[in-house]
Amino acid sequence: MSSNFKTTSKFLSLILRHEPETIGLVLDDKGWANIDEIIAKSSRPLTRKLIDDIVRTNDKQRFIISDDGQRIRANQGHSINVNLELTPCTPPPTLYHGTATRFWGSIASEGLKPMNRNHVHLSADIETAVKVGSRHGKPTILVIDTGTMHAKGHQFFQSENGVWLTKIVPIEYINS
Repeated sequence: MSSNFKTTSKFLSLILRHEPETIGLVLDDKGWANIDEIIAKSSRPLTRKLIDDIVRTNDKQRFIISDDGQRIRANQGHSINVNLELTPCTPPPTLYHGTATRFWGSIASEGLKPMNRNHVHLSADIETAVKVGSRHGKPTILVIDTGTMHAKGHQFFQSENGVWLTKIVPIEYINS
């Protein structure tokens, strides 16, 4: 993966998940942006082919292109208010959250919070959780009792790329 590919992917994450205004972009209420507008407003060397390649090959499948091929949005991870039109669904009995060991103190007292995002992100497998946790330091994997959470009324959603989302995970549902 070239450095341009990687920096462009990070740039797309920035404008589609957090700060579209950095290039004067306005997302619709569902988080979609016109691809031609992104290319026109960006000072980066963006092409339609580069964007298509990033969407197609991104190992985390962070982005999706609309059925008509004209728009793009991030699948999850937004810190801005968008309606991803997620439907509540029943999670598997156990999901995982990867984080750095240095964050365990605050998690142990407050549970998992979305922080600057709209949802807490959970993984269906330990390997993915390890990758996520490793991005922030020495990883620790939290085992989440999602079956009990769901039975007690907590809502879960699954994004287009398979990431499980919920608003908060209270400490009583976390095993470290």
